[in-house]
Amino acid sequence: MSGAGDRRCGRQLLSGQKVRDDADESGRSCAVTRARRRKDELIRFVLGPDGTVVPDLKERLPGRGVWLTAARDTVESAVKRKVFPRAFKAEAKVPDELPVQVERLLTEAALSALALANKAGEAVFGYAKVEEAIASGCVLALVHAREAAEDGCRKLDSKAFGASGGRSIPVIRTFGTDELSLATGRTNVIHAALIQGGAAERVLAAASRLERYRKGQDVFPAGTERIRTKDE
Repeated sequence: MSGAGDRRCGRQLLSGQKVRDDADESGRSCAVTRARRRKDELIRFVLGPDGTVVPDLKERLPGRGVWLTAARDTVESAVKRKVFPRAFKAEAKVPDELPVQVERLLTEAALSALALANKAGEAVFGYAKVEEAIASGCVLALVHAREAAEDGCRKLDSKAFGASGGRSIPVIRTFGTDELSLATGRTNVIHAALIQGGAAERVLAAASRLERYRKGQDVFPAGTERIRTKDE
């Protein structure tokens, strides 16, 4: 990659050094664990007009918000233990499929971000194109479909590690081939690379959030001010 691509990469290396810390200034407590966390480690829920609990991933919906650690097992616990009515201090209709609904919304958000990165020219697809991107030194993260052969994944991961001077490159293995293909308008997407840029960073953040959600609250830091509830 050369010319404008190199210049874009150079700018992003500088801007990419900024660390988002605004969430630290506006932390919230998880209604299940009572651990205080950054907002990017939490999911906000509100009550809809009919009193149904609604996930508010973009944190824009009006009304009182209840925050949970962004982990599926935490949402499942909130449903099982009837946390929402107590937290909202009101009657709340809690769908049994709420944990699945949240996962679906997180998946849609990550794939939408990938589609935008593709349009912005911050993603390349196919084994050969990924190799070229790795050699250019502008790879933010690698993307392998869940169906990808382990041997091919290992080779690309190793090349990325070497090209980065031994720095670990994030690898996303959250999506299937069909999901990647549909999101990008391409056929049989197995391997891809995110090229450093704002759109690509949003893909990495969204995919990481989805992966953490699936793995559960044990992958999160302990948080602070944790208070055990009576029925915990």
